[in-house]
Amino acid sequence: MKSKRLVINLTLSLGMLAICVWLVWPDAHGRAQLSDVLAGLRLSKFWPTLLGYLALLAGTHFFRAWRWNNLLRPIGVELPPGKLLTISSVGFMAILALPARLGELTRPFLLRKKGKVSASAVLGTVAVERIVDGLVVSILVFVCCFALRGPAAPRWMMPVAWASLAIFLAALTFLVFALRWPRATCSIAVTMTGLRFVSARAAAKVEEKLEQMISGFLVLKDGRNLAVFVLWSAVYWLCNGLSMWVLARGMNLSLPVVGAFATMGLVAVGITLPNSPGLVGQFHWFTMLGLSLYLPAEVARGSAGLAYALLLHGFQVVWYLSVGALCMLSSHISFAEVIAPPDEGLSTSPSASP
Repeated sequence: MKSKRLVINLTLSLGMLAICVWLVWPDAHGRAQLSDVLAGLRLSKFWPTLLGYLALLAGTHFFRAWRWNNLLRPIGVELPPGKLLTISSVGFMAILALPARLGELTRPFLLRKKGKVSASAVLGTVAVERIVDGLVVSILVFVCCFALRGPAAPRWMMPVAWASLAIFLAALTFLVFALRWPRATCSIAVTMTGLRFVSARAAAKVEEKLEQMISGFLVLKDGRNLAVFVLWSAVYWLCNGLSMWVLARGMNLSLPVVGAFATMGLVAVGITLPNSPGLVGQFHWFTMLGLSLYLPAEVARGSAGLAYALLLHGFQVVWYLSVGALCMLSSHISFAEVIAPPDEGLSTSPSASP
């Protein structure tokens, strides 16, 4: 069952890669224009802007990692700053490097190996993180698109906004019901997948894992930690959106601040789909799609828009891979523990602190 699911995920990821690369690949004339745009970045004013962008990118990375502790505390886990940043950075690197969202499993895997805590419970905190982030960006995309509605607006705009919002509201509803009626909610969720008709044994196993994962939803009952997590999340997304705006200004793109945040939201929603390896093509296409709402089509979908998407993606790839690789050398991560058997010396109780 796991191997079949992996094959399906990889197929979807590679299919997404092929489609998105085809969508953004410029023709010969476009490639010539693209080289001219990139050559123009040697202007002296771009480099101070780049420093500002990198500072905001560092802030984005820090706040994205720092907020995780507020999700872990309700399940009895408190990580010291060094370990928190190290495990998070390696997890961020894996999310970017691995296809089919497989990197999302890295942080729970490393934390399970580092302390006496159920991996399923930690995975539950990651699920809450993803759903809250999804709600934030979906609401942001919806508000921005709603403000742009009118006869001249693209036909795809509002359906995409409504669909993304509906999906994440449905996920939030699952969280709420799972906390109130965990067993019944898990049973209904598994039944809706149709897995019971394929394999009753596999369905029972999935249902068991879902119930374990729900213990990671405890932050939703912890008002203080939930409020702090939302606050850090707001700072994280603020730094992210501002970094995109700063880079656009450095590339002489007249992208308004609200346009940078709308583009950020579309990219965030787009990469929740089965992601291509390294988000290649996928990241670029959704970036240019966001730009097209605020810039002329010949700019957003032309060489200038593609150059912006390439640099934005390139800087983030180098940043996350470099920081993650450096953290792999940290004493906070032991390769011996990473390759050890899952249950070696560990308790499955989520209440013990590492």
